[in-house]
Amino acid sequence: MTTTQSRAAAAARIGAGLARQKRAELLGLTSCGLRILDRNWRSADGEIDIVAAERRVLVVCEVKSRTSTRYGSPLEAVSRAKRARLRRLAVQWLNAHGVRFEQVRIDVVGLVYDGTGGFTVEHVRGVG
Repeated sequence: MTTTQSRAAAAARIGAGLARQKRAELLGLTSCGLRILDRNWRSADGEIDIVAAERRVLVVCEVKSRTSTRYGSPLEAVSRAKRARLRRLAVQWLNAHGVRFEQVRIDVVGLVYDGTGGFTVEHVRGVG
């Protein structure tokens, strides 16, 4: 395993650890008005990291973590294809839960490890 791969694996482990510690609250999503409805929801087509609501808008949050921005920010890792998949998963989540919202929004939360055990957090609303 190369140094880059081991750093990526470390970032993934840290990101997974945040999920276990109610990462939505740690990321400040609830403090900016989002009500968390679901975490790590899976279907045969993929997974939604965080499902939330903001008034009458369903918000699907993709969380990406990186050890550095050397190869780009975590936000850049969410491609057009990934955003389209998240939109399809949002429809599946709505159908599975029998609820309706006026709109669906895709947000991305980027985490960059600061080297001291913490993260820099960036939340971008409405990426797709």
